[in-house]
Amino acid sequence: MPVPANILLSPLSALYGAATRARLMLYRAGALRAEKIPAPVISVGNITTGGTGKTPLVAWLARHAAERGERVCILTRGYGRADESKQVLVSDGATVLAEEREAGDEPRLLAEMLKGSAAVICNADRVAAARWALENLQSTLFILDDGFQHLAIERDLDLVAIDATNAWGGGQLLPLGRLREPLAGLKRADALILTRAHLATDLNQLRAEAARVSGGLPVLVSRTRTTRVRRLSVELNDEEHVIGASLPQPIAAFCALGNPQNFFAHLKSDGRTLSYTRSFRDHHVYTQSDVDALTLEAKKHGSRALITTAKDAVKLCGLSFELPCYVNEIEVSFDDERQMIALIGKALDKN
Repeated sequence: MPVPANILLSPLSALYGAATRARLMLYRAGALRAEKIPAPVISVGNITTGGTGKTPLVAWLARHAAERGERVCILTRGYGRADESKQVLVSDGATVLAEEREAGDEPRLLAEMLKGSAAVICNADRVAAARWALENLQSTLFILDDGFQHLAIERDLDLVAIDATNAWGGGQLLPLGRLREPLAGLKRADALILTRAHLATDLNQLRAEAARVSGGLPVLVSRTRTTRVRRLSVELNDEEHVIGASLPQPIAAFCALGNPQNFFAHLKSDGRTLSYTRSFRDHHVYTQSDVDALTLEAKKHGSRALITTAKDAVKLCGLSFELPCYVNEIEVSFDDERQMIALIGKALDKN
């Protein structure tokens, strides 16, 4: 009789939890120390694995800070890039300088989205990347992407994104569940941001629970909305070829995200009729055979077109599609934007 997965994974989850607690204790005891950068640092992270909507939050923060006159630099590891040991300048703030394969899908997307607003650097050593940016880009504000567990750098504002559709990752640590650390770790943060609130089953209950497990931290509510849909062949910053609400339907949706069901649910909330859906592993690198197989299945299900995310789109350039392929672009908004702006202002005033 096969051994249940939870019995096999429970010891690994316990070991993971012990290692996580030991690392935190070393920082608290001063055996490991976070370095202070001579510029404000805002961290956006999460406490669960998988997609929690961090990228739209990072983009919103970067645009807001740029509008305030800051020279923004986003520090990211660049998961899935060809050589994660190298530092890669993805964008200097004015020009996108690295391809997706070299930078990773999310850094490349941020570089395209924030052209003219923020630089993007990939480096596992965020301290080294920040010091380089201070000297070479004259950055005045850093946004630490996926930074909640990256304790090697001090931050002035620590934001944790909580996915409203799966807030606590099953309540178990990796690999048994999706928690990257115990929920008690949320008390290190300055505020929690409930993402995709429009898809929550009981938002008021979730907000109360988030405040409780975090020890009474501010809990902000954010929602994701579609800003436009474009053909895959059209560049992200080309405003002349925006597609309206009318698309060929039914449509097949595909993506390579940490939480693909959120993407499909978002499309349905926009009124899309999905005849077929396909999810790939997060950060999947697409091949022509992937596209051909996807198109074949979509046609079998009566799909008249394909639709995907902006993150996926950066990996699809150069591939051929028999069906028209569209890209769904999104942005985040806050129920109380003034509270978010106040948190940012307080962090900047520290320096």
